[in-house]
Amino acid sequence: MKLLALDTSTEYLSLALLLDGKLLERELLAGQTHSQRILPLLRELLDEAGVELHGLDGIAFGAGPGSFTGLRIGCGVAQGLAFGANLPVVGISTLLALAEDAQGADKVIACLDARMGEVYHAAYEKTVQGWQEAIAPGLYAPDAVPGVPGAGWTGIGSGWKSYTAALEQRYSAQLLQYLPDAYPRAAAMGALALPLFAAGRGRRAEEAAPVYIRNKVAMTTSERQARAVGA
Repeated sequence: MKLLALDTSTEYLSLALLLDGKLLERELLAGQTHSQRILPLLRELLDEAGVELHGLDGIAFGAGPGSFTGLRIGCGVAQGLAFGANLPVVGISTLLALAEDAQGADKVIACLDARMGEVYHAAYEKTVQGWQEAIAPGLYAPDAVPGVPGAGWTGIGSGWKSYTAALEQRYSAQLLQYLPDAYPRAAAMGALALPLFAAGRGRRAEEAAPVYIRNKVAMTTSERQARAVGA
């Protein structure tokens, strides 16, 4: 199976081609330039592989949670490419992609810095059937993330870098390690998407949609003051 995977949910731009077991990647720190850089970088990747979009079987994209602007860019690019090449799409959770990349760990607490003093959080356990949600994706203050059962957990993602003390205190002896510099990667999304496409679970391009979790981006002055008093 031949897939394109892309992610623009963080300051990184990540692209991957999975070509019948072969992996080609492009990654860079794009900052706020995803929209300008993604298509030239994709063209470079396709040229290296010697393939065209219409020769692929599907497109996977980072559906979120993550940067609102980044998610819209990633979803929009995936839709446009899929429309043009008549390909199915699959949206992959950025938190699940972190778990897939957690150095072979089978119990993972994925946290992305959501800004505004919060984290996007989920916990996963790997079984013979694949990854299972122990804690569904949600938005929390770092000192109020849900508890997890037992020990041997690996933490991963930018939330562990931004809120190290609060998360370490919350999980204390349950942690085996944490990987604060990891970010969602297209290669992991492609690996997670492969069985979905193989099972015929790809969707039409127009059905692609981001997963925001946080529905309200900005707080009013009074809301910010109330939150500060309650902190």
